[in-house]
Amino acid sequence: MPAEPRSPIGPDEPGGLRGLVGKLRDVTYGMAAHDMTRYAMRTRASMEHLFILTTMGDMLGVPILPPYYSLRLLPYALPQIATWKRRMLREKDLTDAMF
Repeated sequence: MPAEPRSPIGPDEPGGLRGLVGKLRDVTYGMAAHDMTRYAMRTRASMEHLFILTTMGDMLGVPILPPYYSLRLLPYALPQIATWKRRMLREKDLTDAMF
């Protein structure tokens, strides 16, 4: 009895069933959760901006906390200070808030 010819694309191949399920999962994520993920990341970024502003605001001339507490928190905030200063001093436009 001759063997049946095998399909060149099996279930483990990238174009097979697993590839189709993976692409379907990506499309579902894009439709359902991508916007929520972006919103959560923006919220986290704004909370980090606010935290660094309250602790290290005296670098920009906004004295909110006494310098003692700012110096105690400095080792934890040091890696983010350069990018924070760049973001805070950047010129902002109306389209920045829209997108």
